[in-house]
Amino acid sequence: MTDARALRGTLTVVLAALAVSTSAQSPRAPTVRTLTEQEMVDMMVGSSIQATRSSNSATLIKRVRDAVAEGRRFTMMAVEDVPDDWTVVIPSAIGGGGAWEHVRERAERQKLPLVEEPMLKAIEALSRHVGKRFQAVVRTEAAGSTLTAFLMASALGVPVVDACVTGRAVPEMQQSVPYINGLSATPAAMVTRWGDTLLIDRAVDDYRVEDLGRAVAVASGGSVQMANSPLSGAQLKRGVIRGSVSEAILYGRTVREAREQGHDPIGALLKVSNGHALFRGVVTRADMKGDRGFTWWDVELAGVQQYAGHVYKVFVKNENILAWLDGRPDAMSPDLICNLDPKTGDAVPSQGLGGYQLNTEVVMVGIPASPLWRTPKGIEVLGPRHFGFDLDYVPLEDLQKMRPKFGSK
Repeated sequence: MTDARALRGTLTVVLAALAVSTSAQSPRAPTVRTLTEQEMVDMMVGSSIQATRSSNSATLIKRVRDAVAEGRRFTMMAVEDVPDDWTVVIPSAIGGGGAWEHVRERAERQKLPLVEEPMLKAIEALSRHVGKRFQAVVRTEAAGSTLTAFLMASALGVPVVDACVTGRAVPEMQQSVPYINGLSATPAAMVTRWGDTLLIDRAVDDYRVEDLGRAVAVASGGSVQMANSPLSGAQLKRGVIRGSVSEAILYGRTVREAREQGHDPIGALLKVSNGHALFRGVVTRADMKGDRGFTWWDVELAGVQQYAGHVYKVFVKNENILAWLDGRPDAMSPDLICNLDPKTGDAVPSQGLGGYQLNTEVVMVGIPASPLWRTPKGIEVLGPRHFGFDLDYVPLEDLQKMRPKFGSK
């Protein structure tokens, strides 16, 4: 019996040691946190600010509140907590002005039914194509795409990664951090509003993904839903701007709390974003055209308060791309040029993508882009020369050193 007890004791020690060893070698469970309704609401406002164009935050907030009331749960995790062997997906949408209206009119005459959740169908189609289940969702850009990422993640029962492939909104598919770091948007799946499903197994590059997706959008009533970039966790870590979603929450919370405390929301936002006050004026010109799947605006503002007597011009291709103060470049992409409501600090609402409403008072704010955008490749795909301007990119803070000084009123 002594030997048996000794053997049992030895086995107990060995098994305990093995348990400790196994526990030490097992990967820890990823840290995922559930977001509050207030965080989601703040996120909608903050992501509208990040979007570098007009955005209807009130509509996004209503959709958030409705989703929460339905029992939807929204979760988020940090990039560093995503296991290297996970596969993530990016839900995107392509579209703008210049749709083939005759296609939309014919579809109405045919009484073609619209499908529910075309984005979710695109994700499911891509999942089947690559033969993998997606374990997390990554935001493609700011504004409405932020909510889309969370709704899709909630439907799949997975978290959203606290990151973004753009950190703002951009007009074209190849304008993404994965692309400038050598990661492809393909394979990708597209689903139209009527349920047509298309797969791009391989493309020459992301410029061609843009061309193909834009063509489908123009031929499909102006938009198409896409699931793209099935990245591994390891690839993800070199293909995103980290903390972009938390930044959106911060921006939204900042302007909300400033209003609640009777402070200037714009001033509060400038402090937390390292931003620059560019201009304050009233919209006197807003010429729009829809062409080739984009919405283009030429905008002019007449200055008010300390900017009285000065003129601000903005070129928009879905998003604010370049701005001039009295004819001199004042801010340029990839830096963020935001048109905000002076009373709320939120992005101004408007009809039409990137639009400005005449006689509306607007504050223009510039926010430096992520350093990932200020690389030669980033400037190549999102700098002024890409949009046809004979201008070299100059960082926002350098341009601000060259402008005249304006007092406060």
